[in-house]
Amino acid sequence: MIIGTPLHKAEIENTYDAIVIGSGIGGLTTAACLAKAGKRVLVLERHYTAGGFTHTYMRKGYEWDVGVHYIGEAHRKESVLRRVFDYVSNEGIEWQQMSDVYDRIYIGDESYDFVSGREAFREKLHQYFPEEKNAIDQYLDLIRKVNRASSLFFMEKTLPSVLAKIFYKKLTKQYLEYAQKSTEETLLELTSNRKLIAVLTGQWGDYGLPPKESSFVMHAMVAKHYLNGAAYPVGGSSSIASKIVPVIEAAGGQVITRAEVDQVLIKNRKAFGVKLSNGSEIKSDIIVSATGVINTFNGLIPKEISDSMGLDIKLKDVKPSSAHISAYIGLKIKPDEICPENTNMWIYKDEHHDKNIQNFAKNFNMDFPLVYISFPSSKDPKWLENYPGKSTIEIVVPTPYQWFEKWQDSKWQKRGDEYKNLKEEISQSLLESLYEKLPHLRGKIDFIEISTPLSTAHFSNYKNGEIYGIDHDPKRFKSKWLRTQSPIKNLYLTGQDIVTCGIGGALSAGVLTSIKILGPLKGRTLIKLMKPIRTR
Repeated sequence: MIIGTPLHKAEIENTYDAIVIGSGIGGLTTAACLAKAGKRVLVLERHYTAGGFTHTYMRKGYEWDVGVHYIGEAHRKESVLRRVFDYVSNEGIEWQQMSDVYDRIYIGDESYDFVSGREAFREKLHQYFPEEKNAIDQYLDLIRKVNRASSLFFMEKTLPSVLAKIFYKKLTKQYLEYAQKSTEETLLELTSNRKLIAVLTGQWGDYGLPPKESSFVMHAMVAKHYLNGAAYPVGGSSSIASKIVPVIEAAGGQVITRAEVDQVLIKNRKAFGVKLSNGSEIKSDIIVSATGVINTFNGLIPKEISDSMGLDIKLKDVKPSSAHISAYIGLKIKPDEICPENTNMWIYKDEHHDKNIQNFAKNFNMDFPLVYISFPSSKDPKWLENYPGKSTIEIVVPTPYQWFEKWQDSKWQKRGDEYKNLKEEISQSLLESLYEKLPHLRGKIDFIEISTPLSTAHFSNYKNGEIYGIDHDPKRFKSKWLRTQSPIKNLYLTGQDIVTCGIGGALSAGVLTSIKILGPLKGRTLIKLMKPIRTR
């Protein structure tokens, strides 16, 4: 599904109440919140369709999502995430809850099911590790504490600079105590059982860093996000953007595609508009960048201004997240012929996540440290209405961008035979991982396409093919400048770099950025929206 109006077909005015650069979920959420506050918002997207990592693409009669494999909390009407989704889409997005077992972690020949519901999850882990009941209980309590502390930490990012300086320590102290420890370090304080730690961290691919490297708060937020199960948008992930865009348009706004922003216009350290790559200029007193802090400070802001304000120095505190390879697979069979469940598979050869990642990074081969397999057509109840007799599978594996760097100056789909041969080798390796778990699929693959980090760089403008913005290591959370308000007046930041990675993090950032722009009075509806309903 293509969403938005192409630039060459659009009638753009000279001035808007707000301009949002980038139409990922963070940008669209910000735009929708501002629109519902009465502002006329222009969203500018360089890609041919709006939606960022929520968009879908089609090839050979199949359709795949490119980033929304499952979303926690969206099926629970009382959750913050669901209430925000309902608000920005006027309750237009439908959700289908996944199987009770939403994730299955494979450690060698053994498998471990992640089941929905905190107590069901606890009981299942107790069954797997009866000698570790106390550690598991402490772990779940710690997950709750971290997530409760996160509310104050992220709301601090919306405060005026004067108040932020006064209350920073009080609002962030508890969260930062958890943030400064790695996931492994924290879990080793609870247990010495490496197999248990490997299972508990089996979703590390959802944030891109293995246990030794990731901040525990990032792990804790992802773990909590899925404790009550997961859901998938009915009609596919493109339905998210398709339901939010009309909210923006209803207030007189526009979502324009194929509209690359060349730079933010700045005078006296104050943003006043944007300049497109075609040379046209559009004015606004509110500019929001949803393109990531690295792209913003290194690309959208003129270098002389960025350097003079020390923004280049700030970027030394952070680094791009991991890159990935994806396999998009089509089959001429019904989804229920693949497997009876729509459970995601996380496949590891053993419990040594960090060691396997390190070895993999040193020596390029097909011995992937993690293979993630998802079944999008099995998650969407409307799939067969649009694609009868067909189904899809997606496989995602982490990879260093450096392995593909030699082709970075070549053009998409014109990278040469060596590149094609490498992709074919990867494709066969990933299919063998699939057949190992689902041997009845051998010989039934109708189509497969491999996407490398170069594809991510081409379509999403992440220079190193990263999918999670900046890394979620302990150092990242100490960076006070990662705020909704940039150091440049009238220039705001949103998206996964401001809160955390993933759809939930970017969605929350969109709300927080809107609160900052609107202020506490006009933004009181959004403030109320972000208050969780406490449950045990």
